[in-house]
This record gives sequence, C-alpha cells and structure tokens, in this order.
Amino acid sequence: MRAMAVLRPSAVPRAEAVPAAPEASWQWPIDVTRYDRSPQLTAQESGALARLGDGVRAWPGLGRQQPAWRALARLVRPLADARALVVSESPRQRRCADAAVAAILRQCAHEGSAYWAWSMVTWVRILGTTQRAFRAAHPAWVDRQVRHYLIALPYLLGCLTDLRPLGNYKRVALAEKVFGPARGADTVACVAGVLVGWGYLNAQTGRPFPRILCEVLLLNRSPRLHDLSPALLEDLRRTAGPEKRSLLFQLQLALAALGVMDAPPAPGVPRPAVEGVSTTWQSWAHRWETTSTLAPASRRQVRLCLLKAGRWLAAEHPAIQEPAAWTRELCAAYVAAVDRMRVGDYAQRCGPIQHLVGAPLSPRSKEAYLGAMRQFFRDAQEWGWIPRRFDPTRALATPRAVKALIGPAPRVIADDVWAKLLWAGLHLEPADLAPSTRGRYCYPIELVRALAVTWLFSGLRADEIARLRTGCVRWQSSAEAPQDPVCLLDIPAHKTGAPFTKPVDPLVGRAIETWEAVRPVQPLRLDPRTGERVALLFCLRAKRVAREYLNHALIPALCRKAGVPREDARGRITSHRARSTIASQLYNAKEPMTLFELQAWLGHRSPQSTQHYTQITPTRLAQAYADAGYFARNVRTVEVLIDRETVQNGAAASGIPWQYFDLGHGYCTYNFFEQCPHRMACARCDFYVPKASTRAQLLEAKASLQRMVLTIPLTDDERAAVEDGADAVERLLARLADTPTPAGPTPRELQPLPGPLLSINPLARSEGG
Repeated sequence: MRAMAVLRPSAVPRAEAVPAAPEASWQWPIDVTRYDRSPQLTAQESGALARLGDGVRAWPGLGRQQPAWRALARLVRPLADARALVVSESPRQRRCADAAVAAILRQCAHEGSAYWAWSMVTWVRILGTTQRAFRAAHPAWVDRQVRHYLIALPYLLGCLTDLRPLGNYKRVALAEKVFGPARGADTVACVAGVLVGWGYLNAQTGRPFPRILCEVLLLNRSPRLHDLSPALLEDLRRTAGPEKRSLLFQLQLALAALGVMDAPPAPGVPRPAVEGVSTTWQSWAHRWETTSTLAPASRRQVRLCLLKAGRWLAAEHPAIQEPAAWTRELCAAYVAAVDRMRVGDYAQRCGPIQHLVGAPLSPRSKEAYLGAMRQFFRDAQEWGWIPRRFDPTRALATPRAVKALIGPAPRVIADDVWAKLLWAGLHLEPADLAPSTRGRYCYPIELVRALAVTWLFSGLRADEIARLRTGCVRWQSSAEAPQDPVCLLDIPAHKTGAPFTKPVDPLVGRAIETWEAVRPVQPLRLDPRTGERVALLFCLRAKRVAREYLNHALIPALCRKAGVPREDARGRITSHRARSTIASQLYNAKEPMTLFELQAWLGHRSPQSTQHYTQITPTRLAQAYADAGYFARNVRTVEVLIDRETVQNGAAASGIPWQYFDLGHGYCTYNFFEQCPHRMACARCDFYVPKASTRAQLLEAKASLQRMVLTIPLTDDERAAVEDGADAVERLLARLADTPTPAGPTPRELQPLPGPLLSINPLARSEGG
C-alpha cells in the first residue's frame, strides 16, 4: 500500500461479516499408499534410465510399449496420475507437464534413488529458489514454464510438503490445480469479501492477498478454512517481511470474523536488550512495571528513568544494586547528578536526539527523572518491598531553582500560521495527499477530511480523536435560532476524567457525518482505556487509524498545502499544539471564555491544568493595562494659563501674578501649586481668584494669554478622594482644616462659620480627572 493514497469506499458493500457457512468435506486427490514407494532403484530401473538417457524427455505417456519404459512403471505411474490432475486440453500445458515428468526421471538417474527418498535439500536444489537458479540446474529443454508443474507433481505425491524454501512460485495456479478451480476461487472470495467490506479494496482486485491465502492453504494441505490453525499463521509471521506480516494479520482478522479462529494479538514492538544496567536493578524495574497500576505509557516512562538511574549507579556506585541499599546521602548525590546531567548522559541510544547530545537537560526533564524515582521508592515502601529508610518526597525532591523554571508554557502556534492551516484543512483535496516515502498510510479522503477538521476545531488530544465513537455528533436546536442548531460532540473517557459533551463548530459535525455516510461497517474494537467493545469512528480495515498518522502524515500534508514550515520557534507542529492554540484563542477572544468555562470545554479536572494551555496575548495584555488606567489613577492634569505680556514687560519680577492654575470654579496664582496641600480642596486663600470676578474676566480677555497643561502626581489621600467619593473628600477636608494655606491662614481661620469648610477642586476637567 502506498502512503496516504486516497481510496473511495463508495462501492464497498455495507454488510456485516457473518460466520462462514459450513464447508464441504475434502480429501487429498491422490492416495499415495497404493504406490510402491521404495526409496532405492532396482537394477532394472537403473538400467532403463541409463538406456534412455536424455531421450527420457520424449516420453509420450504410458501407451508406448518399450522395455525401458515398462521397467520404469513404478516410477512413472504416480507421476502420470499427478500429471492428469494438473493439465488440461491445452497442448502447451501437456508439453510442460511431460517435460516435468521427464525432468524428475532424469534426476532419479543422477541421484541414484527414487524421488520418494529425496530430502528437502535435494528438492530445493532441483527446483531452485529463483527462475535463474532453476534454469542453471536443468538442460535447455526444461524452460521456466516447466517449474510450476515440476513443483505441482511432487507436492501432489506428498514428496514436497514445505513450499516456503522455494521462494516465488505460482501459488494461486497451484492451489487451483490441487484443490480445484471452483473450490479455490470460492475460498478466496469468502475471505476477501469480509476484508472488502471493511475497506480492503485490494483484497480481490490485487494479487498479494490471494497469493498469501493460497500459500497458507497449500502449506496446510487443505482448502478448508476451518482446518487452519493460529500456530501456522504465527509460524509464517516469524520469518515474513513487513508486507507479508501485514497480509497475514489481515487474513487472521477475517478468519476471526468468520468464526474460524481467534483474532490476532496486536502487533508489538520488541524491546531492545538493556545495556549498562545490573541484572538486579533490571529485575527491580521490571517488578515495579508489572505491579504498578499507572497507564501503560506512564509505566514505560518510569521504567526508562529507572534504567537511566541504574546506569548512573553502575558508573558511580557499582556496589549499590538494590533499592533497599539507597540512603539519604545517595539520594542527594543522585539529585545533584540529575541537576548537572546533559542530554545523552547514561543513555543506551542517542540516535533520534543526536543533534541535542551535550546540551543541558531541560527543567521538565530533570523533574521527570526525579519524579520517576520518587514514584518508584514510594511504591516500593508502600508495598513492603523495602524498609522505610527515608522519605522519597523530601530526599528526592526537585531543587527549588529547577522548579522555579517550570511553569505554564503552552506552545501556541502563531495566529497567521494557524489561519493558513485552517484554510488548508477546509480545502483538503486528494491531490494534497500525495504518497510519502513511508508507504504505510492509505485512507479515504472523507476520513482524512473529517480527521483534519476535528483536529483543527475540536481542541481534543490525539488519543481522544482516535477513540471517538460513531454517532458522537448531536445537533441541538434553540428557540432563539432554530435554523442554526448547536453541534455537540460526545467525548469518551479520557486521560483525566469521565466522558463529557462539548460544543464545537458545525463544520466538525458536517465533516464527521460525511465520513459516516461512506464508512464501511467495521467490527467492534476494544477501547484500551475503558475495556469496552465499541464502534470507533476513525476505523478502517478493522483497525483504528494509525497512532502516528496525525503527526507523521496528516499534519505534514496540511503544512505543505498551507505553505508553512513543519517547525516554528517552539518546535515541531504536533497534534497537541492545536489544543493549546485553540484554548489560547478562546481565552483571548473579544468575548472570551472564562477560565472555568474553558476548563469545562477542555475536560480538565482543575483550573491549574487549564492554565498550562492558555496564554494571554501581548495585544490583550496591553489593552488590559490601558483599561486599568494605571497612569491616570496616579496622575492628574490641570490647565495652566500663562500671561505672556506680564512676563515680557518684567511685571512678573515685581510680584504680579503671571501663572494661573484653572481650578474649575476659579484660578490659583500660587506659583508652587503642585506643592500646595490644599490643591484638591481649595481653601480660597489670597492666591485664589474667582472666575466670576472682574479680575478673572480681564485675564480671559487678554490676547497674550497662552494655555498649557500641567501633570501633577496625586498623593494617597488625593487618589482616595478621586476614587472613593464623598466620604474620602470629607476626611480630606477635615485633615486639612488646620493646615496653613500658601497665604498663611488655615482653612478654619478663613471660614470660621459652620458649614462646608472648602470648595472641592477636581484638579481639572482633563482625562482621568
């Protein structure tokens, strides 16, 4: 299968797989027990073969009455019976079958024994593993077409049972000759029909699957599916290549659906042998892994951290091989070693991270290594494996300096890049899914579009997307807008919580419904998290969409179509980065979601988890800073009138006022107005000029008047008077009642009568005032 090639399942039958119908009985077409199968040649047989020599190739059948041929009747009769089963009326087939019989008799003369006694090594030498090897072992009159018949004759006679060492041969044609054309075709159609119904369109149209099925039947020496055993398929898988293993996996899936045998186990990746760690420490790590109830991925991660600690022990403290021997001092040494550790230290393989080797470990990596050790020792103590000699939480605590560097850091994709990816996902075409060099992924375009839109708009984890069920989309109409129903998406139980429902863009619902309309009926699959057998949405060919498909195939295709790089300043664009990007955009929208609303939408248990996915944009932060009015809160502006004529003619030097601070209800002529304690509550001292007075009117009529604005910082009491209202103003007036004005008298002396002491000065009619 080519990578990401687009298949259209419109012609796929929508029938559920049903158990296979009872198969007719079948027996081997030749009863070899009625032949003389003596391994040694008689003297007459040896003499007859010697007299015939290469003339044996002219054998026309048993009708020729020659003494030499009559002497070979014991050898010729079984071959003639087998020949009758594999030839038809075609002259070409008869010629090839005759040549095959002649070649076997000729080889009997060379081997000095009957073909009944030949070992597998002899048959492989005669038949060859390739056409070239076959031609080299035979004279020119035995052409390549004869090889097929030369395999069929000893196979029918039971001399050749294991066909695997022969390499390539005509498996389908041989199965038709041995089992009959109709029986072989019906068996292939029965199994291929199940696979085609699941989306394997090449099960009938392509040659690989019929070949592998016929090979299995030939090795089992029966056309009956119920005669097959899982052991035979497992034996074939052990020595097969990747493509053949995939075909055998498909075959066993189909046989399981037909009720012939159990489904095959999920293919696993064998673990490499551990190097540089003592066997005792390895056994402890394995014991913990098989006992812990953490998720499989978490157990594997802790195991890798334990093995790294084991390599550190082997290098620095080889005498320590068991967790019971650890002390507080050793824990402190390990914490210090992790704090100074670099990428590649105490690692078995550094191939994928070769470009990072030698760089300091990130704070999160240090926390992961120490956290794994805390988990291991805490569990070992709780389970009674080792005595409590120290508290792992304190002895293996992450240093404060390291923890200070760890915080919410969502890897948000830039807005312009994300917009291009959205456009690419909404306009995805089959031409955009060109086959990659990996040759592993092959999904219908409807599935790929639904997967892309779900990733771009739903904000789900990759595991949650892969585990969505059929029928997960629901539409809910509202009384306010019945023509625009809300699309609801049912999310299965996930990493941190139970199933929940979230609203998504209607584009997601429409894309999923388009895929469901053409999705072939699939067998129920096991949900690895809940243990239920469910109908997975993104399932094809009886398998869930490949785990790495999103990161290794779909996202690179979207990047190519959008014309954006595969990586940015924050690293590779992966499936999980979409979750942070969508969450941050919802949090920074014009009408943003609150933190608790976003927590429910993402499916988090606590707001702390949500904070790791949200990032306030600098634009919103700047707007919030401006809206907070920090500068306006601490500073006020007042309008100042400058009498230029008084300054220019020198009258200002003689004490004539030249600077007037506009108080709203009057003017203050005190030159150090910003230092006056009564500027917010003017006591109307001798420096005060009411606006209703003749002096103020003459001032405003001057042509030489220049208007300016002066910024004045506020004290805490003045700021409280501005923000808190009348109560704060009254307190300010009472506090200033006995404070002298610039003219000398106090406000109480200036206004001794009962009532309000002063007039309130709003310190200008400007911004923030």
